[in-house]
Amino acid sequence: MAVSGSTEFDVDASPEEVMDAVAAVEDLPQRSPSHKSAEVETFHEDGRPNRVRAQVSAVGLTDEEVTDYTWDGLRSVTWTLVESSVQSAQVGTYTLTPTDDGTHIQLDLEIGVKVPMPGFVLKRVLKGALDTGSKGFKKYVESR
Repeated sequence: MAVSGSTEFDVDASPEEVMDAVAAVEDLPQRSPSHKSAEVETFHEDGRPNRVRAQVSAVGLTDEEVTDYTWDGLRSVTWTLVESSVQSAQVGTYTLTPTDDGTHIQLDLEIGVKVPMPGFVLKRVLKGALDTGSKGFKKYVESR
């Protein structure tokens, strides 16, 4: 079973600053309570993270997930699940639009699980991830 959702928010930072914050993968545990650790395993030629391994804990489940990041300049970044013992799918994208005061961001997220889980629980996990990916990320970006 998979669920998806999206949210939009504004940050008082340039697109460059937003992308630098996304690239600071080692700080994931600071901005996401479900992330216990995160490290970049491989980098793209431009120095941005490519493959990331993270320890994640949510709704009583602990997981080690591996995701690949795809960067489209200052327009968007997408992470896609490569490996997980709990998740069957995860695709997230931040799409950036410069504004007069900073950057408008749209976060699209899809998650799926391999373990049996009631739909309302999975939707709660999605809502928590969207909140962390927007409100938590906004706070992190603006504090850098």
